[in-house]
Amino acid sequence: MQKNQPVALWLFICCGMIFVMALLGAITRLTESGLSITDWALVTGVFPPLNKHQWQQAFGAYQHIPQYQLFHRDMTLSEFKTIYFWEWLHRLWGRLSGLTLMAPFICFWARGKISKTLGLKLLGIFALFALQGFIGWYMVESGLSARTSVSPYRLALHLGFALLIYSLILWAALDLVGARRTPVLWCLRRHGWVSLGFLTVTIMWGAFTAGLRAGEAYNTWPLMEGEFFPAAALTIIPKWHNVFENLALVQFIHRWLAPITALIILAWAYRLWDSVPEKINRQWALALGGMAMVQVALGLSTLLTHAEIVIAVLHQAGAIALLTLLLINLQRLKPHAG
Repeated sequence: MQKNQPVALWLFICCGMIFVMALLGAITRLTESGLSITDWALVTGVFPPLNKHQWQQAFGAYQHIPQYQLFHRDMTLSEFKTIYFWEWLHRLWGRLSGLTLMAPFICFWARGKISKTLGLKLLGIFALFALQGFIGWYMVESGLSARTSVSPYRLALHLGFALLIYSLILWAALDLVGARRTPVLWCLRRHGWVSLGFLTVTIMWGAFTAGLRAGEAYNTWPLMEGEFFPAAALTIIPKWHNVFENLALVQFIHRWLAPITALIILAWAYRLWDSVPEKINRQWALALGGMAMVQVALGLSTLLTHAEIVIAVLHQAGAIALLTLLLINLQRLKPHAG
């Protein structure tokens, strides 16, 4: 571990950068800032408008898109600067995250600190990160002509890719830490992977909920406008589109899939706590179970407060924290020798 400690630390820092970037993305979405920059300038986009003329140009470009024309015609230049800031900061942080990935990699590779196997894995992750930049613009582009917001499909793709990259880097870092892995029966590990699958689907439906702004409707619990299953949930033809595009059904799926996922994770955390003898593994299992309950509370708070920005951002942070703890617990297990 001593030889790989700097590499592991670097990878954990990369995870931290991606974590912050996901939260900035949530703020950008919640403040309706994502369409404020209408072009993608990889190099010159590092700098915001620096004088009045440049600000007027940027504002003028925003005034040509449907979001402004239908919803924000009374927006002032000062208000535009606020939403521009969040989108600019999100993009800038993405560039800094890419630099944090690439620059140390070159240094560690040149010094022989990265094995060939790990190097190839990291190159694959870098390729995904570069693709993520294109996906980000692909998402923004969907809201510049026919729509007044980005496509929820593309938003889910963008968030999903971010969390995939985060998970791959975290797993690589955990491998380098070299923590002792506890042998357990296959059924216990399978329960963990099932938990990860449910959590992934729940997070993706959270992205569709956010993309449709479904969290700002039906702000009661457990009923939705007095009904368990809202009447408006199946109004789109063809019917299967409702699953992804009907805000009533999308919220219904997310609001009930989340506690089901939490129960599955809690059951796994209890089985881990009851099965593994090592104190540190039991502590990680307790942390996982505790975070699952906190995340349910954050989700309910987000719903009841009409997706108030601070609580909604905390809800997204909680999802990533829960994903992190689940991966840590999974990584610490190995198949039983018997």
